[in-house]
Amino acid sequence: MTITYHPDLIQGTEAWLAARCGLLTASEMKLIITPTLKVANNDKERAHVWELASQRITRYVEPSYIGDDMLRGMEDEVDARALYHEHYAPVEHMGFITNDRWGFTIGGSPDGLVGDDGLIECKSRRQKYQIETLASLAMPDDYWIQVQTLLLVTERAWCDFISYSGGLPMVTLRVLPDEKVQAAIVEAATAFEERVALRVAQYRDTLASSARLIPTERKDRQEIF
Repeated sequence: MTITYHPDLIQGTEAWLAARCGLLTASEMKLIITPTLKVANNDKERAHVWELASQRITRYVEPSYIGDDMLRGMEDEVDARALYHEHYAPVEHMGFITNDRWGFTIGGSPDGLVGDDGLIECKSRRQKYQIETLASLAMPDDYWIQVQTLLLVTERAWCDFISYSGGLPMVTLRVLPDEKVQAAIVEAATAFEERVALRVAQYRDTLASSARLIPTERKDRQEIF
């Protein structure tokens, strides 16, 4: 079992993308497990199988579109982390963490580590969602699997989930590991890894066959997907 820390990586950079290439990560775990904690079998899961299979074959991550919400989120994350640092505890930057204890690797990029036991995950929210969270003080369902995966990968005791929306109060919710959820995550990840390995093997079989294939070269260009 090995937990590997990459403190110098910056989220979104080429080096960060290279470290994540071909790996199942916390932010994508919701694609392979259903809200009822079943192994997913749908178009999104199948697309992700092919996505990671292709990355493992090519060692290349295709560029993706960065929208306004993502740009706002990058700025808000900095502000949220600074407020947490000021009011609660010092935060250590951590670009990426991997854990291979299951015979395969799962990765995650927490927004910071707190002491020896904690981590934080910051989300920039539209005001309607922030008001909903403030009214209920409940962890939003959309991020539950991601946070539990981060706790699983880091093997830390708690995560402070930070919900931020400029102009509204920032709220911090303490999340503890959930053994049932984490067991379901490992089950789904194990099945997913088997399917990715199968697709990679099928590709290699095609290369070794008599199929009519012509090699091509990737051009360096700006693309929007």
